[in-house]
Amino acid sequence: MANLRSNGRLPEPEVIANFLDGNSYSKGKLEEAFRTLRLDKPYPKPVKAAPASHRAEDIDLIVQEFEVTRAQAEKVLTEANGNIGEALQRLLAI
Repeated sequence: MANLRSNGRLPEPEVIANFLDGNSYSKGKLEEAFRTLRLDKPYPKPVKAAPASHRAEDIDLIVQEFEVTRAQAEKVLTEANGNIGEALQRLLAI
């Protein structure tokens, strides 16, 4: 136990902040709480969007008529489950 002080006590934790009510946050406790909440858990894998299976004609129609990007056209078609009529209604409602 090389960390022991000369009087045999363990060293005091490094205090990050003291509050008027007497409470304080120590670096060790804060790191341990963070570690148990985030670091010890595996990172979630990002959800990949399903490849667009929309017809190119539908996408081209939306891009030309509404002057939106291909990505926006694909998004609105995806939200409408590939239904071109519903996608057009959604764009008109905006």
